[in-house]
Amino acid sequence: MTPSYVRTAAVVAALSALDEGRTPDRPVLRAAVRALLTVLAERVPGRSVEVRVPPYGAVQCVPGPRHTRGTPANVVETDPETWLRVATGRVSWAEAVAEGHVRVSGVRADLAAYLPL
Repeated sequence: MTPSYVRTAAVVAALSALDEGRTPDRPVLRAAVRALLTVLAERVPGRSVEVRVPPYGAVQCVPGPRHTRGTPANVVETDPETWLRVATGRVSWAEAVAEGHVRVSGVRADLAAYLPL
């Protein structure tokens, strides 16, 4: 497991790159996305919503009916940069969804109550 200070450094480095208009280095972006997905899964345990940030990761979270096979009924999917911005409060959940940067399906797929982290 990656130590928390390394995960935090990856998030800070990725956000700094985005703030400067640069694309974060792939390993940094991957580490930052995975770190924030891990925080979400820890803070909102459950298995009723799958949050996907391809190509770097996916977690299940939110209490409720458990998903076990096939395509989950409740899915959130976004790109890595949007995930960093939404997870850290730089962009609101509502704004990201309205602009089509976050795609949601299912009645439980609204993460507004859990974000920013």
